Amino acid sequence: MTDRRPAAVIILAAGEGKRMHSSTPKVLHAVAGRSLIGHVLEAASAVDPVHVVVVVGHGRDRVLAHVEEIAPWADTVVQEEQRGTGHAVRIAMSALVSEHALPSGPVIVLSGDTPLLTGDTVEALVEAHHSSGAAATLLSAVLADPSGYGRVVRDAHGSVAAIVEHRDADEATRLIDEINAGMYVFDSEDLLPALERIGTNNDQGEEYLTDVIGILRAQSQPVAALLVPDSHEILGVNDRVQLAEAAALMRDRINDRWMRAGVSMLDPSSTWIDVDVDLEADVTLLPQTSLLGPTSVGSMARVGPGTTLTSCEVGEGAVVIHTWANLAVIGPRASVGPFSYLRPGARIGEEAKVGAFVEMKNAELGDGAKVPHLSYVGDAEIGAGANIGAATIFVNYDGQEKHRAVVGRHARVGSDTMIVAPVTIGDGAYTAAGSVVTEDVPPGAMAVGRARQRNIPGWVERKRPGTASAQAAAEHESAPTETTQESKETP
Repeated sequence: MTDRRPAAVIILAAGEGKRMHSSTPKVLHAVAGRSLIGHVLEAASAVDPVHVVVVVGHGRDRVLAHVEEIAPWADTVVQEEQRGTGHAVRIAMSALVSEHALPSGPVIVLSGDTPLLTGDTVEALVEAHHSSGAAATLLSAVLADPSGYGRVVRDAHGSVAAIVEHRDADEATRLIDEINAGMYVFDSEDLLPALERIGTNNDQGEEYLTDVIGILRAQSQPVAALLVPDSHEILGVNDRVQLAEAAALMRDRINDRWMRAGVSMLDPSSTWIDVDVDLEADVTLLPQTSLLGPTSVGSMARVGPGTTLTSCEVGEGAVVIHTWANLAVIGPRASVGPFSYLRPGARIGEEAKVGAFVEMKNAELGDGAKVPHLSYVGDAEIGAGANIGAATIFVNYDGQEKHRAVVGRHARVGSDTMIVAPVTIGDGAYTAAGSVVTEDVPPGAMAVGRARQRNIPGWVERKRPGTASAQAAAEHESAPTETTQESKETP
């Protein structure tokens, strides 16, 4: 690419997207963890334009807020009435002229609903525009079925002679399989006066940006076209079917990149990775795994099957099986799962273990510590080497406030223990199985927090007469014991 910097990128994002049948504006629907408009903004940033202008309309408040959040450097302009693509670009150019004077240099126009567009293609489009010396350069693609798209008609020299809409094309023109992608580069000096000449003499009564191409050609201005190598890049999203298709194509693109970088996937078709995920070489991802948000996974780690990690950090050599985790940190060589639930604030230390049916929230498990199974650990700090017995519950909520519990290094918490926070169990201390711990346990002590067992004879017969339990108890009491039989046989 040359050093000539684009004056502006205009992104058209005002459409209602009726076919989405959604209360969410179309461009805010997500693919691979990023909104449709977010993908296009990312592609636009590759050419480092002086200005970026997003034209918004339907759902403007939500779209404006989203653009401000993800791209505060972009300007926005409202298209009060959606009167066509030419009208939208004219509004954007008027705003640029009003605020910054007429920008000098190329102006790029992109569609806000094309999430598969890459920065490399935008760069190539600008480079093709510079190389050709054309007044306008459009992006085109070859489709196996071009029905419904405007055809790119080239002259004998390969320049664009016209764009003919499908409904206006004759039989010969409809045989052309090169279509207009609806994305362009214009010289700003040529674009603005051409926009003023666009009419509305068409079926929709709208101002079409494609008419600019006809106006430039009528002025003998050259128009070029860049054929995109991968036609998937120009696919727009207009309904839920196309959204799913775009997501699948993006999944395949992302997975292909990671596998070529040294990540193993047993079933790429069931492995979903967001664009902000970071993986190191020699990671293994098993089937039905989703890595969402800014998740990172260290080398030699194994994740899956049946695992969803959102904004998590997984250390080198860790193993995570059948787990759902959100905003959690899993240390090197730790083991998590199966069927574990790590909620925000869970931190698993090096070589620590979180086993089957364990839930953790806002809790730290020290290096080498274990919570093997069937436990809830909330608002807690568990020291290195400690062991938490099965069915242990950290009782962290008193009905009004959350409280924190501390378990010391190499402590042993017996099965079915209730740890009622705030409380501290000291280093090396034990608790007896079935205890309810409400007071601090000194280091090295054994805590026994349970009532003495008391058996009430005959309770079932009196309180549950006629039940199967009462009958079984009665049969047991009436059955002769082995000792009784022997005594009867003794002379």
